[in-house]
Amino acid sequence: MIRPILLVPDPRLKQRCEEQKYFDTRLGAILDDLEATRLASPGCVGIASPQIGEMTRVAIVDTSNHKKHGAQSQGRLVLINPVIVEQHGESIGREGCLSLPDFTASVRRAAQIEIAYSDEQGASRTLVSTDFEAIVIQHEIDHLDGVLFLDRVANLQTDVFPRKVRK
Repeated sequence: MIRPILLVPDPRLKQRCEEQKYFDTRLGAILDDLEATRLASPGCVGIASPQIGEMTRVAIVDTSNHKKHGAQSQGRLVLINPVIVEQHGESIGREGCLSLPDFTASVRRAAQIEIAYSDEQGASRTLVSTDFEAIVIQHEIDHLDGVLFLDRVANLQTDVFPRKVRK
């Protein structure tokens, strides 16, 4: 089911999510709703459960159909309880967010990350990601920690931009 996206200043977007402990039908329903909502949002490459009001550590990332993905996309990733275990390098890029649709901002992130997470069956996994995909994963993990991309902006005056209206 397509769910409404929580928008800033909804206080739930600033809360740290609880660990997802059960790999059951409830988790399956959350994943189905996340994916349906992501697909209904043009250009969306990632979504985290608090954006639909579910305060659990679950996110979906898929950069494979985005012009910035390059050869680095690993396809659709279901990330449950993801944790960044290593990060290298630095990248500054423009980010947007479904929960803050009127703005983009220049954000500093790691250029390469390694994460540990569980898949939708509960199996432990690790993943190394670079470039655009790594940035999207970091953005979604931030949502699970109650951090918005504006919290990472060095200067609100110079690094935040109104989103261009698409016709």
